[in-house]
Amino acid sequence: MKLYEGEIGKTYIVYSVMVKDVIARRLEALGVNEMTHITLLNKKGSGTVIIKVRGTRLALGRKISEGIEIREAVKHE
Repeated sequence: MKLYEGEIGKTYIVYSVMVKDVIARRLEALGVNEMTHITLLNKKGSGTVIIKVRGTRLALGRKISEGIEIREAVKHE
């Protein structure tokens, strides 16, 4: 599922990041890589999301959140 489709308060694992290279490199620098655990803190109807990754809160717009595929984290991962 896409990042903006997730439920608030749940933890997910980033499955893939399919955005422009410049944005992908910036997300990597911020810690949003494949197999990274993220928690969805808040989301707006416009597709904007606030996530927590590695202890840092990040706000991402819809175009970026559409390009991030996630799956629900299983407790043993």
